[in-house]
Amino acid sequence: MWRWLLLVGLAAMSASFALAAESADQPSPLPRPLESYADPANAGVFETLKHRMMVEPFNAVASLIFLLAICHTFLTSKFRHLAHEAEEAHAKRIQSGGSEPVDDDGEPVEVSFKGQVFHFLGEVEAVFGIWALALVGAIVWFFGWGAVTDYVGHRVNFTEPMFVVVIMAIAGTRPVLRISETCMRLVSSLGGGSVSAWWLSILMVAPLLGSFITEPAAMTIAALLLAQKFYALKPSARFAYGTLGLLFVNISVGGTLTHFAAPPVLMVAAPWGWTTPFMLVHFGWKAAAGIAVSTLVYFAFFRRELRRLDTVRLGMPPARSSEGDRPVPAWITVVQLLFLAFTVAVAHYPPLFIGGFLFFLAFTQATAHHQGKLDLKAPMLVGFFLAGLVVHGGLQGWWIEPVLKSLTEIPLFIGATALTALNDNAAITYLATLVPGFTDELKYAVVAGAVTGGGLTVIANAPNPAGQNILQRFFPGGVSPLGLLGAALVPTAILALCFLLL
Repeated sequence: MWRWLLLVGLAAMSASFALAAESADQPSPLPRPLESYADPANAGVFETLKHRMMVEPFNAVASLIFLLAICHTFLTSKFRHLAHEAEEAHAKRIQSGGSEPVDDDGEPVEVSFKGQVFHFLGEVEAVFGIWALALVGAIVWFFGWGAVTDYVGHRVNFTEPMFVVVIMAIAGTRPVLRISETCMRLVSSLGGGSVSAWWLSILMVAPLLGSFITEPAAMTIAALLLAQKFYALKPSARFAYGTLGLLFVNISVGGTLTHFAAPPVLMVAAPWGWTTPFMLVHFGWKAAAGIAVSTLVYFAFFRRELRRLDTVRLGMPPARSSEGDRPVPAWITVVQLLFLAFTVAVAHYPPLFIGGFLFFLAFTQATAHHQGKLDLKAPMLVGFFLAGLVVHGGLQGWWIEPVLKSLTEIPLFIGATALTALNDNAAITYLATLVPGFTDELKYAVVAGAVTGGGLTVIANAPNPAGQNILQRFFPGGVSPLGLLGAALVPTAILALCFLLL
């Protein structure tokens, strides 16, 4: 099914670029400038939203479609269950000799079309792309096809989805993972290399590395190492979700030591003049403290199960040596780290990092005997997810902006945290830059709230889909949105207290 997703995504991208070129001379009404609404003076939030819906009825339609897409993400496990039922029923009909479609050789078709449709609807990474089709239909109805091509081709910024695809692909290669594992092993050796030591080192060190290698790269490396060192030992469902929620929260705040690694910080760094020293003083050390406290709290709560997993690990037969265990020549590792650094350095310039990625693919082909399998499935799916999300998110400013504007410091922090669960946190901070008259205290509150809430849902932070895609095979039926939400509440509360009180 993932091949279908890739084909659909590539076809949609190609079509959008071609059609955008044809209609570049047609002005788009989307997204409507916020100042054009001429809101009534001294109007409250409800009155402002009502006025904006009356001025532009499409606002309500776009937000309703976005809400339905969010609801769909909570139902993906149900669709996957229906897919399995349809496939089982199809297999039984074939075995019983029932009438079924046949292929060119006269053999029964073993693939259930109904099951494949449900599988597609059950892919979290496909949800926002699916509902983008409904959004496109609404735009055509209200404004015509020219508005679609101009909005998608010129107004929506796909830099972040493309960057995530490239950085995930590079970070997931064998040389990068081997050097990352070596660094984590050095830290875990302080605890004797136990499951507990690996668990602590991955969840505390990897998120902070996100401030330097970017959050998507840190998420990819942390998730792959957790899959190998922790989830492969089959922890309980509660511990599995607890670790996932903690990972998402820690990654979301771990990129705040610098001004260039976390997407929500990137959105405000230039407009507000925030630098790395500023981030380190006002955000970084608080994030590091919160990561340490929340991880140690979960460690204390699950310490008995960690001891059980140590017993499981010791009882497992030694892993067979394979080609993946062979050392990677240092020069190859250095070259691939340089590719990673180059991609981070030019993260805002798609022609440069995509061009660099093509050279990277050539290098991995030339050194294939030292490389693992380069699997682009996960990066492409995550990129498709984020591309759909930014298409929807670009039309939600009409209601997010007045909500943010109406709040004082503490309510703004809480509101930004809550809104982040319903939209990408980078979209929240970007819209905050459009609000006039924001004081330094309000700027701090909205960014702190946005990064704090980045682990509550899979759509809250751009790297989350990458982590979920890598780890979802360890969750029967897929990752439950409610399970993730519940697991992330405690570390979210701890980080909130750190940002508010320290």
